[in-house]
Order: sequence, then structure tokens, then C-alpha cells
Amino acid sequence: MVSVVVRPSWLLSGVRKIGAQALFFVRVLGQCVLALSRPGLIVRQIYNTGARSLVIVMLSGLFLGMVLGLQGFDLLQRFDSTSALGEAAALVLIKELGPVITALLFAGRAGTALASEIGLMGATDQLAAMDMMAVDPVRQVVAPRFLGGLIAMPLLVAVFDCIGIYGAELIGVGMMRVESGTFWSQMRDSVSMHDISEGVVKSLVFGALCSLIAVYEGFHADATAEGVGLATTRTVVNSAVLILLFDYVLTAAFL
Repeated sequence: MVSVVVRPSWLLSGVRKIGAQALFFVRVLGQCVLALSRPGLIVRQIYNTGARSLVIVMLSGLFLGMVLGLQGFDLLQRFDSTSALGEAAALVLIKELGPVITALLFAGRAGTALASEIGLMGATDQLAAMDMMAVDPVRQVVAPRFLGGLIAMPLLVAVFDCIGIYGAELIGVGMMRVESGTFWSQMRDSVSMHDISEGVVKSLVFGALCSLIAVYEGFHADATAEGVGLATTRTVVNSAVLILLFDYVLTAAFL
């Protein structure tokens, strides 16, 4: 009798990739201290990943806030609690939707740009040329982009939250006739530093995740057009899945 053993190769490859990403993350962290000695590179990456993502973040925050104003008013009206619209909109945006939606937008816009940029540098032998000149490409290329994404994410989340709250106020006060003083006073009295710290921690974790995945996929992309395209695709997919997974983990930890 012949026994057939099925080896879960996909599981083993997944574990190997997680280990490779963890080692790459440690390598990047080791170079981040040296990369801080060249702040010009980091500021340029903050501009590329942060400032160039402002338009889509602000528009998305405004429309999402307006939707929250409509849906929140409709829901709270059923319980005769429309005065709590400001509190509900602020808590939902600061603790949950702000970090998550901004991170997904960041992965789709800035993450793909980082992965494709580094992937093309590898495909055109620019990274190999740095190695030949005794210049560490992780320190010169990867670390500044990682730090730029890590710093830009909390700033983008703050902008998203502010614009979203304004959108909710625009609908709640302007259209649904909620008292402006009640809207802002309920928000001020209900939002605590614990709620704000939860949003800040999530934004930092999501920024590290999205930036790490983007630079890893770009740095290890195959030196072909197809390889660069697959790297950008993997960046978006992996970032989206991990953002939602870590969102649950962090929410459970804070609760």
C-alpha cells in the first residue's frame, strides 16, 4: 500500500516570505539611523508619498464625511439622538475609518509608486551599480522611502479626519439642521485622548506596513516589465489584507 503525503507548499512559501520580509525589515531599520543623516532625501520622499496624495485623501475624506453625516443622522433620528451626530462622526473617523481608508488610499497611490520606482531601478541595473560603487542601496534608496511613508501616513490621517469631520458638519448642520453648538460641544466632550491615541497608533502601524511591503516588493521584483507589474499588484493586495487584519488586532487590543 502506497501512502501519499501532500505537502502544503503554499504554506511553506508563505512562511518563507514572512521570514524574508521580517529580515528585510530588520535590515531597513538598521539603515534608517544612517539615512537620518541625509534629511533632504527623507523630506523629498515625504513630499512624494504625502503631499502628492493630499488631493485624493482630501476628496475621499470630504465625501466620506458627508456620507457619515447623512447615514448618521438617519440612524440617530430613529433613536431621537440626532444631537450626538458630531460625537458619532468624530469617533468613527478618528478611531476607525480615518486610519483604514487613508492607508488603503496610500497603498493604492503611494505604495504602488514606491514599488514600481524601486522595481524599475532594479530592472535598469541602478541598484546593481550602487553595489558596485560600494553604496548600500537599502540605505540610499529603501530607507528614505520607508521613513517618508512612515512619517507621511499620520499626517495624511490627520488631514482625512479633519476634512471628514467638516463634511459631516456640512451635512448635519447645513442640511439636517442640527445645532452647530451641539454638534461641536458633543464632539469635544466625548472624544478623549485614548481615542486619539488609538488613531495615531493605527496610522503609524499602517504606515510602516504599507511602506515596508512597497519597498520589499519593489526591491525584490524580477528585472522585467512583468515582474515590476506583479510587484505593484502584490503591494496593493498584501497591503489591503494586512491593513484589515492589523486593524482588527489593534482594535481588540485597545478595547
